Amino acid sequence: MAMTHDFWRGKRVLVTGHTGFKGSWLSLWLREMGAEVSGLSLAPESMPSLHVLLGGNIAGEDIVDVRDRDAVMNRVVKTRPEIVFHLAAQALVRAGYRNPVDTYEINVVGTANLLDALRVSPDVRSIVVVTTDKVYHNAEAGLAFIETDPLGGHDPYSASKAAAEIVAASYRSSFFAPRKIGIATARAGNVIGGGDWAEDRLIPDAVRAWQRGEVLQVRRPRAVRPWQHVLEPLGGYMGLAQHLWHAPDIAESYNFGPDHGEAASVGAVLKMAERHYGSGEVLLGDGSDGPHEAGYLVLDSARARQDLGYQPRWKLTETVKRTMEWYRAQNDGQPVLDLCLGDIRDFANIVAETKALRAG
Repeated sequence: MAMTHDFWRGKRVLVTGHTGFKGSWLSLWLREMGAEVSGLSLAPESMPSLHVLLGGNIAGEDIVDVRDRDAVMNRVVKTRPEIVFHLAAQALVRAGYRNPVDTYEINVVGTANLLDALRVSPDVRSIVVVTTDKVYHNAEAGLAFIETDPLGGHDPYSASKAAAEIVAASYRSSFFAPRKIGIATARAGNVIGGGDWAEDRLIPDAVRAWQRGEVLQVRRPRAVRPWQHVLEPLGGYMGLAQHLWHAPDIAESYNFGPDHGEAASVGAVLKMAERHYGSGEVLLGDGSDGPHEAGYLVLDSARARQDLGYQPRWKLTETVKRTMEWYRAQNDGQPVLDLCLGDIRDFANIVAETKALRAG
């Protein structure tokens, strides 16, 4: 995807959930591309926090709960965004079991509040609503999901994100399509990379345990997921937003995942993480502990490859290696901004080199 400084320079971009893991990386990358970035989010939930460690000033920001309709409207009116990335969410499966109503309010009503504010915003041209790979009805058939597969959701988190897809589709048909405003949903999941300290995520849990000299306990080591570095889907979201700007009637939803052969079990990823971190012990469970979670989940990203030129850049081994090196370097005192910018520039250089080879 031809993400260029010429396109992004000076664009007014609103990122919801900018204080989170993915939102912090995205806001930094957009700023590096020359965009004028604004944020709308709750305060960071985890400590440490990538947002705080980056200085907390990557995006001009307001601390806003997406469930507060008036506050969301005021933020949209104030920032007059041209491009919007909606990442604000309750994004954890087990937290959804603990607080299902909050999960539905944040992920469904929050999405509706934002889109309702944007439908009367005069300058918006491109909207990317980020959901998850878990929006599909998963019969555990061992097949990769495509965008036209039925939506579902066994647990409250997954169901809330599937409902957010329906909300986005309704606003597209009712309000945005007649105004030639591009809106699409982006489905990705299981991203890893430096700076994630959320609860109930594999790599952050491993880093916390190993830094304390504890044994990491893993509930479902045989669960298969489409692991990818955080920059992979973020690059996809940015490319999608750029395409929507020029072609608002392109497809309604896109999967962003690694090549099929790169999907791997939790246990396999942990073995790589141990090797690159240099220490750590793991106790593997038998898959019976805790509430239901999907056992096999893989995405087919053919639509994104065909329509957007999306192509994963870093193999799983490189992704895990870079992630664990990031945490080691951060723990040793290296500046987080330098670590993040280093990964962004390395990733962007790979994209540029690939384009040059194709042109040649």
